[in-house]
Amino acid sequence: MLIYKILLPAEWAEFETTGRFDGSPFDRSSGFIHCSSREQVGATAMRVFEQEPALVVVALDTQLLGESVRWEDAADGGNFPHVYAALPLSAAVAVYRVAGASSMDEVLPQG
Repeated sequence: MLIYKILLPAEWAEFETTGRFDGSPFDRSSGFIHCSSREQVGATAMRVFEQEPALVVVALDTQLLGESVRWEDAADGGNFPHVYAALPLSAAVAVYRVAGASSMDEVLPQG
Protein backbone atom coordinates (compact mmCIF):
# COMPACT_ATOMS: atom_id res chain seq x y z
CA MET A 1 0.00 0.00 0.00
CA LEU A 2 1.17 3.52 -0.74
CA ILE A 3 0.86 6.56 1.50
CA TYR A 4 1.82 10.10 0.56
CA LYS A 5 3.91 12.81 2.19
CA ILE A 6 3.52 16.36 0.91
CA LEU A 7 6.75 18.34 1.06
CA LEU A 8 7.94 21.79 0.19
CA PRO A 9 10.63 21.74 -2.53
CA ALA A 10 13.36 22.63 0.01
CA GLU A 11 12.26 19.73 2.25
CA TRP A 12 12.45 17.35 -0.72
CA ALA A 13 15.93 18.63 -1.62
CA GLU A 14 17.11 17.92 1.94
CA PHE A 15 15.39 14.49 1.95
CA GLU A 16 17.13 13.61 -1.33
CA THR A 17 20.52 14.84 -0.10
CA THR A 18 20.46 13.21 3.34
CA GLY A 19 18.56 10.06 2.39
CA ARG A 20 16.00 10.57 5.15
CA PHE A 21 13.27 12.95 6.25
CA ASP A 22 12.92 13.61 9.96
CA GLY A 23 9.74 15.64 9.59
CA SER A 24 8.67 19.22 9.18
CA PRO A 25 8.51 21.47 12.25
CA PHE A 26 4.80 20.57 12.52
CA ASP A 27 5.57 16.84 12.27
CA ARG A 28 8.22 17.10 14.97
CA SER A 29 5.87 19.02 17.29
CA SER A 30 3.24 16.30 16.75
CA GLY A 31 5.65 13.48 17.51
CA PHE A 32 5.12 11.74 14.15
CA ILE A 33 5.24 12.41 10.42
CA HIS A 34 1.85 13.26 8.95
CA CYS A 35 0.97 11.39 5.77
CA SER A 36 -2.17 10.82 3.72
CA SER A 37 -3.81 8.04 1.75
CA ARG A 38 -4.37 8.61 -1.98
CA GLU A 39 -7.98 9.54 -1.24
CA GLN A 40 -6.92 12.10 1.40
CA VAL A 41 -3.90 13.76 -0.21
CA GLY A 42 -5.80 16.30 -2.35
CA ALA A 43 -7.85 17.61 0.57
CA THR A 44 -4.76 17.64 2.80
CA ALA A 45 -2.90 19.71 0.22
CA MET A 46 -5.73 22.24 0.01
CA ARG A 47 -6.10 22.46 3.79
CA VAL A 48 -2.41 22.77 4.69
CA PHE A 49 -0.55 23.93 1.56
CA GLU A 50 -3.11 26.01 -0.36
CA GLN A 51 -0.84 29.07 -0.56
CA GLU A 52 2.28 27.19 -1.70
CA PRO A 53 3.13 27.63 -5.42
CA ALA A 54 5.03 24.33 -5.69
CA LEU A 55 4.89 21.04 -3.83
CA VAL A 56 6.61 17.68 -3.99
CA VAL A 57 4.60 14.58 -3.12
CA VAL A 58 6.44 11.42 -2.20
CA ALA A 59 4.69 8.06 -2.51
CA LEU A 60 5.90 5.76 0.27
CA ASP A 61 5.57 1.99 0.41
CA THR A 62 4.10 1.09 3.80
CA GLN A 63 5.66 -2.39 3.67
CA LEU A 64 9.09 -0.76 3.59
CA LEU A 65 8.13 1.47 6.54
CA GLY A 66 6.93 -1.50 8.58
CA GLU A 67 5.65 -1.09 12.11
CA SER A 68 6.36 2.65 12.20
CA VAL A 69 3.09 3.34 10.32
CA ARG A 70 -0.04 3.69 12.42
CA TRP A 71 -3.48 4.61 11.12
CA GLU A 72 -4.98 7.01 13.64
CA ASP A 73 -7.97 9.28 13.91
CA ALA A 74 -7.20 12.94 13.28
CA ALA A 75 -8.68 15.75 15.35
CA ASP A 76 -10.56 17.09 12.32
CA GLY A 77 -11.92 13.68 11.34
CA GLY A 78 -10.65 10.82 9.25
CA ASN A 79 -8.18 8.03 9.80
CA PHE A 80 -4.70 9.08 8.64
CA PRO A 81 -1.36 7.28 8.34
CA HIS A 82 1.17 8.60 10.83
CA VAL A 83 4.80 7.50 10.71
CA TYR A 84 6.66 7.21 14.01
CA ALA A 85 10.18 7.18 12.53
CA ALA A 86 12.26 9.08 10.04
CA LEU A 87 11.28 8.39 6.44
CA PRO A 88 14.08 6.59 4.58
CA LEU A 89 14.58 7.55 0.96
CA SER A 90 14.53 3.83 0.17
CA ALA A 91 10.77 3.76 1.01
CA ALA A 92 10.01 6.39 -1.67
CA VAL A 93 8.68 4.60 -4.74
CA ALA A 94 7.58 7.68 -6.71
CA VAL A 95 8.02 11.45 -6.57
CA TYR A 96 5.58 13.96 -8.06
CA ARG A 97 6.20 17.66 -8.58
CA VAL A 98 2.94 19.55 -8.26
CA ALA A 99 2.27 23.15 -9.26
CA GLY A 100 0.15 24.05 -6.24
CA ALA A 101 -2.33 22.22 -4.07
CA SER A 102 -5.25 22.53 -6.50
CA SER A 103 -3.32 20.46 -9.09
CA MET A 104 -2.79 17.50 -6.77
CA ASP A 105 -5.50 15.19 -8.09
CA GLU A 106 -4.57 15.95 -11.71
CA VAL A 107 -0.90 14.99 -11.19
CA LEU A 108 -1.07 11.93 -8.93
CA PRO A 109 -2.26 8.66 -10.44
CA GLN A 110 -5.54 7.39 -9.11
CA GLY A 111 -5.32 4.67 -6.47
